[in-house]
Amino acid sequence: MNRKTLEEIDYFRIRNSIAEYCISEESAEAFLLKEPLSDAGQIEFLKSCSREWTAYISGADRNPVSVWEPVKKLFPVIRTNGASLTLEQVRALGRFILSAKKVRAAILQHEKDMELTALGGQAALLPEMEEAERKIFRIITADGELRELPEIAEIRGRIASLNSKLRVIMQRYTSDPKYSQVLESTVPVLRSDRQVLAVKASMQNRIPGLIHEVSASARTVYIEPEEAVRCGNEIIQARHELDAAVKRILAELTHDLQPSIPDFKAAFPVMLLLDQTLAVAKWGIENGCVYADSCLLNDDGERNEPPLLLKARHPLLGERAVPIDVRFMTGKRVLIITGPNTGGKTVTLKTFALFAMLNQSGFPVPAAEGTRLPVFSNVFADIGDDQSLDQSLSTFSGHMKNIAFALRKASDDTLILLDELGSGTDPLEGTAISMAVLDTLIRKKSFVLVTTHQGILKNYGYKNPSCINASVEFDQNTLSPSYRLIMGVPGESHALDIARKSGLPPEICTAAASYIATEQADVSALIKGLNRKHRELNELQAEARKKADEIEQKELRLMEKELELRSREHELRQGIARDSQEFLIQSRRELENLVRVLKEGEVTREKTLSVKQFIARTEEASLSIERDMEAEEERLNEDFIKFKKASEKQKHHSSNKTRKKKMKNSEALKYATATYSSGSEKAGTAPLVFEEGAVVSAGSGGNEGILLKLEKKGVWAVQFGSVRMSVKEKDLTLVRGRTHSSPDIKIEGGVTGFVEKSDELPVFELRLLGMYTEEALRALEHQIDLCSIHNFPHFSVIHGKGTGVLQQAVQDYLSHNPLVRNFSYAPAEDGGAGKTYVQLDI
Repeated sequence: MNRKTLEEIDYFRIRNSIAEYCISEESAEAFLLKEPLSDAGQIEFLKSCSREWTAYISGADRNPVSVWEPVKKLFPVIRTNGASLTLEQVRALGRFILSAKKVRAAILQHEKDMELTALGGQAALLPEMEEAERKIFRIITADGELRELPEIAEIRGRIASLNSKLRVIMQRYTSDPKYSQVLESTVPVLRSDRQVLAVKASMQNRIPGLIHEVSASARTVYIEPEEAVRCGNEIIQARHELDAAVKRILAELTHDLQPSIPDFKAAFPVMLLLDQTLAVAKWGIENGCVYADSCLLNDDGERNEPPLLLKARHPLLGERAVPIDVRFMTGKRVLIITGPNTGGKTVTLKTFALFAMLNQSGFPVPAAEGTRLPVFSNVFADIGDDQSLDQSLSTFSGHMKNIAFALRKASDDTLILLDELGSGTDPLEGTAISMAVLDTLIRKKSFVLVTTHQGILKNYGYKNPSCINASVEFDQNTLSPSYRLIMGVPGESHALDIARKSGLPPEICTAAASYIATEQADVSALIKGLNRKHRELNELQAEARKKADEIEQKELRLMEKELELRSREHELRQGIARDSQEFLIQSRRELENLVRVLKEGEVTREKTLSVKQFIARTEEASLSIERDMEAEEERLNEDFIKFKKASEKQKHHSSNKTRKKKMKNSEALKYATATYSSGSEKAGTAPLVFEEGAVVSAGSGGNEGILLKLEKKGVWAVQFGSVRMSVKEKDLTLVRGRTHSSPDIKIEGGVTGFVEKSDELPVFELRLLGMYTEEALRALEHQIDLCSIHNFPHFSVIHGKGTGVLQQAVQDYLSHNPLVRNFSYAPAEDGGAGKTYVQLDI
């Protein structure tokens, strides 16, 4: 990757902050060398590891990886014959082995219940290293201290005994009254790591021994008594023996660890990976990050889904970051961002590039779920200071040098950032160069993000099908930017407004305004109008979402009612079944008694009459139970029918109310459904009812069919494709009612068919404004069907631009319909990208 660009988009600052979350020093050092990858498989693997760590530390141990000191440099030492590790190095190696053992056990313990697929695969690569662990911790304790081995214990015991003897010797001098006038102090002091006595110089002959030091005043001499000298020498000799024994033990351990070198080398990179991906997960949790979805490449080089940032927040801005959405539509590879100074254009530019590079490093990004990012092979940038008061020729030359380098390297999977494109020179020439540069990048199919103040580039982005305009929002009331990005609408620089707020004299601002051409004023008015419409649309969308939530709550309450009815039906059937069972048991007992009576005596008229009466009672009771069941089922069917009608009426009422509210609040939406069809207006206002020709759905799969006739109360004959079935009305859901253009149904030769009968005509201009996407596509499909029937090859579709969702849906539908020969956006004077001309192949 281009390191200069990575520096400009602050990639290294984010990487360095993530490195601080690493447990080990070696992991952090290796992390500081990371750069974005271009292999999609490796990227997804790293994201999977960090994603699984996120799930792990959210539900289990937050510190599955324990600290270890650097060990990589120890491997060559162990491999060298005759070399020896120090006690500190052995301690570091032991902690590394224990850390690997701990993390391996932690992952394997939760591998299945937490679905730790990627981490489980890495844990399986960690060797157990039990033999090396046993050898190391036979020598040292868990705290890293040398164990009391027999040889070590014997020498340490001797040293302790000699120290005790030395204390007795020194105490004999300091506690004896006859030396009280000789000593300056009764406390022994250390000189050259030996215990000595502070003796008055005039009385130094009273204590025979070795003089170590004389005070500066020459009044005190420091004498080590002769007995203490011999004992101190023995202590020094014992200490040398202890050091030699420790060195010999460590050398033997180092030699014994040589067979484990392959295990150490195999475990080391896995431990680095686990520690680093855990650090990434911790950083992601603390910064509210998500893992971006991937944008894959088709065989033809086009992306399946365009890049998308949702509620993206630049990580360096912290709480000051304003969430932005960046939406690339299919076929759009150039984003031209305009708007006022200090409005966030450059931050948006850097945010997109930074998120792409963080994603390609396997890092999460501070954004909302649904964020999608592609894999770029490289990224190039020309990012300058748009607040410079005077830009010299050398500055422009520097810009051109950066752009020329980017043009040479550009391809269909590179990301190009151009900040204030064409600035620093004559506006006319700068604009011409800018458009030529964009033409070249479009031919190379690069992804390009551009910021500019040049009005001609706004028009360029409007007319070029590969481009999309965007602007940073500006609050007209406070004369300050809101730092939000508005897709699909170009922005104004608001230079005069900002100049007035900054204190420029009013007369100068008035004079400047007079120099603005009429055409420019018209364009400004158009942009302001578009921004106003965009705000109105956002308000409508928020209101529609609120209404949708209310409808969803009502549907939930209706579902509760349905469950209650079904529960009542179940309880009723259980009660009837119990009554039937009791009736059968009682009848069987009576029948058995009658049979016994008949067997015991001869058949008489009274016995025969008793049997006939029993049979009559049984038949009457059976008929009564059957009538009760039918009556109760009839009542339940009526309840279900009422419930269904109420549910459909509620949905229809809410839909009409929402549509009327939209039409009332927005002039741009008032003709949304007026020209859909001449008969659909009346049909849309009538409540859905069960009648012949109505479209219904049934079953968990939602199979649609047409009502043929009412066979009996609560039961309909329904045609599902070529299959005719009898279905209870309570098991059916109305989809749409019958209109005057609904097909007639007839039976020929035992096969059900459909005969299309319609007097409806297609329209020249199909308006879809204000419709939901599914509703709009049904209207478009209906229009194409009518055009095909009436040989009507040309029409236009008004879908608006808005957020681009409906616009993109119409484009996608037309591109896949076999009857559509071609389609294109209307010219600017006839609606531009908000209107599409369609030509059919009929």
